[in-house]
Amino acid sequence: MQAGKHNRRVVIQRATVTQDAGSGENVETWAPLATEFAEVVPLSDGERIKAAEVSAEITTRFRMTWKSSLSTVNAKDRLTFDSKTWDIWGVKEIGFRQGIEITASARSD
Repeated sequence: MQAGKHNRRVVIQRATVTQDAGSGENVETWAPLATEFAEVVPLSDGERIKAAEVSAEITTRFRMTWKSSLSTVNAKDRLTFDSKTWDIWGVKEIGFRQGIEITASARSD
């Protein structure tokens, strides 16, 4: 892992569910799990046609130095980068605790 390539700040977020005091309903909120510097590797962008709606999506890999605070990151989490919210759909360890690679996608429109 080359630290010099880790030049973009990303925020990994985890959903928490709390109960609204007034209505008693469960409310999902996102809280920061970790803020890290990452190498950003664009993979693809594409358009999808779904129910007569065209949407554009970009897929990117985010590579970070391994830390114990990142060991629990999973596909239920999300991250924010470049004013976009990215849905995580893949997480893997690089080497033996050398790094972590997160594959995520975001709408580009």
